[in-house]
Amino acid sequence: MISTIETDSKVRVRTWLKILKTSNFIEKYLRERLRNDHRTTLPRFDVMSALQRSPNGLKMSELSGVLKVSNGNITGIIDRLVQEGHVERIAIQGDRRAYLASLTDKGSKKFQEYALEHEMWINELLSDISSDDAKMITSLLSSITEKGDLK
Repeated sequence: MISTIETDSKVRVRTWLKILKTSNFIEKYLRERLRNDHRTTLPRFDVMSALQRSPNGLKMSELSGVLKVSNGNITGIIDRLVQEGHVERIAIQGDRRAYLASLTDKGSKKFQEYALEHEMWINELLSDISSDDAKMITSLLSSITEKGDLK
């Protein structure tokens, strides 16, 4: 006879796999929409989003920390956004190597355009989920992430 613990364990593993598959599906969909509709990338969107939430700008190291990627990944994206006039880099006094990155007015407007459609795409994808169910799913998933770092 299979124990309840073993059965619960297998159900939880299947749940994790379904969460992963769903997350990957949504991410792929967003990447394709950003590329096809706006000729941009999800990493660029993420950088612009982080800068939009920080109107005073972020140091490159702070931006890397927020996005949980290396400085090297961020530098190339910021370079291109600066060239396009979407981001400005300001030298930090007293630290010749540090720069503060922030969205320009042009970049903020462009990001708002992206964000509006991004929200619409997510809303379309999740339209079969009621608001109450979405809140319940969010609460259940938060119970996992609130456990903190599981090192």
